[in-house]
Amino acid sequence: MAVEPHKHCPVCGTPIPMDEKVCSQDCEVIIAQKQKQVKRNQILMYLLLIVFIAIWLYITFLK
Repeated sequence: MAVEPHKHCPVCGTPIPMDEKVCSQDCEVIIAQKQKQVKRNQILMYLLLIVFIAIWLYITFLK
């Protein structure tokens, strides 16, 4: 009594075939939204880092 090779949808956990990424269009939309949010957060983090470095350089060398 063996189980067919499968994996689970990263969004909802439903068993799916090995060659698919998600189980439905809804889960695909959710993954795309999460990826967009992660990318936006990374850009925001880098911008804040640049601002803090610029402020530090200003305080260190010009005051």
